[in-house]
Amino acid sequence: VAMKIALTNFMVISFMLMSANLWSVNDAKITSSEFPKVLSEFEFFIDQTKQLPVENVHPYELITTLFSDYSYKSRFIYVPEGKEGSYQKDWVYDFPVGTALIKTFYYPLDERNLDLGSNLLETRVLLHKETGWEAVSYAWNEEQTEAFIKIAGKTINTSWVNHEGVSRDVRYRVPNMNQCKECHSTNDVISPIGPKARNLDKDLVYRGKKKNQLAYLLEHGVIDSIPKGIQAVADWEDNSVPLQDRARAYLAVNCGHCHMPSGVANSTALYLNFNETRPLHLGINKSPVATGRG
Repeated sequence: VAMKIALTNFMVISFMLMSANLWSVNDAKITSSEFPKVLSEFEFFIDQTKQLPVENVHPYELITTLFSDYSYKSRFIYVPEGKEGSYQKDWVYDFPVGTALIKTFYYPLDERNLDLGSNLLETRVLLHKETGWEAVSYAWNEEQTEAFIKIAGKTINTSWVNHEGVSRDVRYRVPNMNQCKECHSTNDVISPIGPKARNLDKDLVYRGKKKNQLAYLLEHGVIDSIPKGIQAVADWEDNSVPLQDRARAYLAVNCGHCHMPSGVANSTALYLNFNETRPLHLGINKSPVATGRG
């Protein structure tokens, strides 16, 4: 019996090692001028339904996240081998051509017991091509086996049971390609908005051991450096943090990508990005300038 167990373990480990070498991202699909019709063509995952990534696709988390109708999200990043994202002060890392940012939106069937499974709705990809960043969404089929490109967007009616045991319904909107620009536009150019150093500076558990996420990304060649004296974003859901810090974090992450001098809402002069310090531009005693008489 012991020999059979040992042999089985050896086979499992061998399979995992072979998988790490055999499975790799399709770089050509990322930089191609055309988007694949289905998500699986990128080859980001060993098991797409379970969201198990291949070796060089790294999961990551943000301290404070964008609110999206109570949906859950899984985030991943892929940077081509031998390349790294360069640190930019007060902005996202400058990731090289060939980078892919992947975000899957889903609802658990029942928040009281996450082991019951979840319902995958959409996977958004932000791809750094030779001509710049481009974004597109893929909607999951009912069988949860594949996600299909949705250039024009899609509405998905879904439901889940919340922590209180109440069934909640939502009309989930998969954005069309133009709508992606509404948030991901800086100086009229599409760019990432999430993976800033200050919003990545948190500890996660990797293979049973706690490690700083930025240190992990540096170790695996995703980023080139970690800034000294970084001021991490507050977790807006952490009641132990001062209310003002939580409010600034929530507004910066949910509103600051548009409400900043280089954002699409710059004409309002209401700037909510994290590094804004001028009281007037933060809305204190500020009169509206672009919202009409209301």
